[in-house]
Amino acid sequence: METLYAIGVAGYGLLLRIAALFNPKAAAWVNGRKHWQQKIASSIDTSGKHIWFHCSSLGEYEQGRPVMERLRMEYPEYKMVLTFFSPSGYEQKKNDPLADYVFYLPLDGYRNSKKFLELVNPYFAVFVKYEFWHFYIKALKDKKIPSFVISAIFRPSQIYFKNYGVFFYQILQRITHLFVQNQASLELLYDNKLTNVTVSGDTRFDRVYMNSQKAVKLDKIAAFKNDKPLFIAGSTWPSDDKILRQLVIDFKDQFKFIIVPHEISNISVNRVQRIFPVKSLLYSGLISDQNSYVDPVLIIDNIGMLSTLYSYADYAYIGGGFGAGIHNTLEAAVYGLPLFFGPSYKKYSEAVQLTAMQTAFPVSSYDELKKQFEVLISNSSLKEQIRNKNHVYMIASRGATDVIINYLKMNYPG
Repeated sequence: METLYAIGVAGYGLLLRIAALFNPKAAAWVNGRKHWQQKIASSIDTSGKHIWFHCSSLGEYEQGRPVMERLRMEYPEYKMVLTFFSPSGYEQKKNDPLADYVFYLPLDGYRNSKKFLELVNPYFAVFVKYEFWHFYIKALKDKKIPSFVISAIFRPSQIYFKNYGVFFYQILQRITHLFVQNQASLELLYDNKLTNVTVSGDTRFDRVYMNSQKAVKLDKIAAFKNDKPLFIAGSTWPSDDKILRQLVIDFKDQFKFIIVPHEISNISVNRVQRIFPVKSLLYSGLISDQNSYVDPVLIIDNIGMLSTLYSYADYAYIGGGFGAGIHNTLEAAVYGLPLFFGPSYKKYSEAVQLTAMQTAFPVSSYDELKKQFEVLISNSSLKEQIRNKNHVYMIASRGATDVIINYLKMNYPG
């Protein structure tokens, strides 16, 4: 099975090299890994003391950042080596001051994993949520380097727990300790004879709460909103925009709308502009924070603003729910907002919990969205109840970072 896995990973790498001929993201993935051994060897102190922290992409980085920040405080004599699998994470954080070194993770393989660990020689390794690479985990185990996974969540449908998934189950067996988000994940792992587990919760609660306490002022957003209530749609896909289009048409005189496409590119932004049949502005085109903007729609055409934008909102729609799954609901929930999203949300425990609390509302069509939206805007006391419920939920759910750091300091003091 290991041979088949190696062939599969190599095949994936080959497909990306072919895709790189016409796809910029694939090209970044491929080019970023060229001469990786020389890049690492020439920049890192191979005799130094390191902690290796790996994230698949930008979302996992944000999830793991509270732990990284605490590791810098608790292990000040160690250098932080941060790796990414995807270009979206690496390109955004390649100059991140939180890490001493930032690299692309070389493609999983026997030689790559062995050489990478020789160069980095970490005291321990931390993987965020889902990054279970066979050769890297096995090499860490063989070299007796502790490995940890944080904010993991497991479901019975995953391959690790199937009769044909023994190879992948063995990856979990080699991990030193798993920090999981919920009791259901712990019980599933225990049922499968994996007991090196702690329920820590989800570090995203720590991250979004911390962000909300130091949200920066966006004067141009305040000027655009003016004295009208604001509806923000974050990380939207074309399937989301189709139902939001009618919402804008029906409520353009009462509300201001901000649309944040999932992909910020000229093609994506132009598509959004064409979808909404009303006057719209681009954030890059806002000239002054003193203007009184009358246009009902603002389209965000730069990266990194969404979490702060929610602090100006009265209602929020989270994109992705008509596709593979919704995006981050906690960034909006931390501000007490009523949330809407599409039907693909049930694999996200926080979305399920917010729905059960009736502070988030899954919708399958525009008619459902409009009906629920009208209920909320006609009942100010209901909106206040939602704000209070979300506040209590966010406060009660913090603390995952403390659980993880306390375990590491007790068992691996450095």
